[in-house]
Amino acid sequence: MAQTVTVTVSARRAGAYPTIQDALEITPDGAVISIEPGVYSEALRLRGRRLSLVAVEPGSVTIDATAVGGCAVACAAAEVTLHGLLLRSGDYPAVAVTGGRLQIDRCQVSAGYAAGVSVSDGAHVQACDVKVLQGQYGIIVEDAGGLLDKCEVRNIAGDGIIVRLGADPTIRNSTIEGCGFRGIYVYQAGRPTIERCDISATGDVGISVAHQSSPTITNSWVHDTRGVGIMFGRGCGGSVESTRVEDTATPGIHVDEGATPTIREADDLAHRPKVGVGAVEGGTNQDTEKVDKLLAELDSMIGLHGVKAEVRALIDEIQVNEWRRGAGLAVGAVSHHLVFIGAPGTGKTTVARIYGQLLKALGVLPNGKFKEVARRELVGQYIGHTAEKTTAVFEEVMGGVLFIDEAYTLSRSAGAGADFGQEAIDTLVKLMEDHRDQAAVIAAGYTHEMADFLDANAGLASRFAKTLEFENYSPQELVLIANRIARNDDYVFASGVDDALFEWFSQIERDQNFGNAREARKLLEGMRKAQSGRLRALGRIPGRDDLRTLVLDDLLAAAH
Repeated sequence: MAQTVTVTVSARRAGAYPTIQDALEITPDGAVISIEPGVYSEALRLRGRRLSLVAVEPGSVTIDATAVGGCAVACAAAEVTLHGLLLRSGDYPAVAVTGGRLQIDRCQVSAGYAAGVSVSDGAHVQACDVKVLQGQYGIIVEDAGGLLDKCEVRNIAGDGIIVRLGADPTIRNSTIEGCGFRGIYVYQAGRPTIERCDISATGDVGISVAHQSSPTITNSWVHDTRGVGIMFGRGCGGSVESTRVEDTATPGIHVDEGATPTIREADDLAHRPKVGVGAVEGGTNQDTEKVDKLLAELDSMIGLHGVKAEVRALIDEIQVNEWRRGAGLAVGAVSHHLVFIGAPGTGKTTVARIYGQLLKALGVLPNGKFKEVARRELVGQYIGHTAEKTTAVFEEVMGGVLFIDEAYTLSRSAGAGADFGQEAIDTLVKLMEDHRDQAAVIAAGYTHEMADFLDANAGLASRFAKTLEFENYSPQELVLIANRIARNDDYVFASGVDDALFEWFSQIERDQNFGNAREARKLLEGMRKAQSGRLRALGRIPGRDDLRTLVLDDLLAAAH
């Protein structure tokens, strides 16, 4: 039996192919192209090929055709597998399949004025755990078939999923949310099977059926739509069974004269089936072991009792919402954006990192990436530059946490040139709403100044779920922090140092410039310098205990 050929693509590693296109030119059919982390600005055209494109680490490889034009991956009469990739395009579908077969799993897709995924001309697609998060349309299936399972289509400008020209895919266990027009549009004799799907927050109809189409809709949930839940046009048939239609325009299901669908309402509302990506056991892939470890790490932080309780409450809410989804109960939209207020050195950045990792472990965010920025990373130098700069930063951290330190410096009250800061705030407000399920924004700063920041845009405060207050550390907590810093750096305190530290932290002035844990670290640095001078003056090589021990004289020298 022939062994599968594997070739490696890496922009950094010697001996690997630097681009995917380079690897394609020499790769035989049946091969696997293993791609190492990075962004590859390429538009790949695979005609008549049979191969697999696989990310070494799922979610770490981006194929971005935005700048080069064309589709990120275009397949024609090919048999292609895409695994673990981020696929982007501009005004072309990110993934286009004409004939042949495509297997795409654990991929994230986005496009500009085009579809995220387009399948046509008799092609067969098998998509599992695919997220389409931006595009004029989400997924288009025309004159084609296959299976879309555990897929997510969110925040699409137009229709979420389009099925047309006799296409007959099965759409199962999938979530379609926040589309500007229709959630699923079936027309031109489309015959999809739609089962255990969650369709919500559409600008018009949840599921629209037209032009002699006959879908089979079972065990699904259509809700919170501006138009009616399900609409059947003249000449259409199909069926709707055990499907909830709630909080839509009336009637929930509209049937035009001349349409003949069979409609059977759900019999037992007390035992509603799971729907959407939560329809599969562990639908959001929660890593409960990781959650427990992260909460233990949070608990190990000194002080911050109120903050810890608030974070735990947020995590509890997320987990309960998942249980509600699993029970088929309604779950409202939840914002993951937070405001952290308090003095410097109170652990805001550390808690933000843990929060991001918790959201990843809970399946809320795909990667938990963390990026800390200040005003200079968001604000440009001329009108229009700021919106571009802020959007680029936001897109870079998509799937993770954007931590804005001293966020109040963006507001107009911050001083000269702050109008560009206002442009950054206005841009953030829109991005936070448009991508509320794809990133978490944490704005941090002093208590009073953050009030001005939240007043800088009428919609800003409502974008944040909660405000967490980080109080100053007590003198005893600062002593514990100093001990922890010393241990981590392989130092110990001699007898009497703890009491002297407590006295020092008790008398230090706690004005707005008080640095909390930073004060402890600064003091420890001074003590180490004092120790160095003291040991050099011994006239001998110090022993191991001498090198590790910080004494009272070191503290007195550092404190004066």
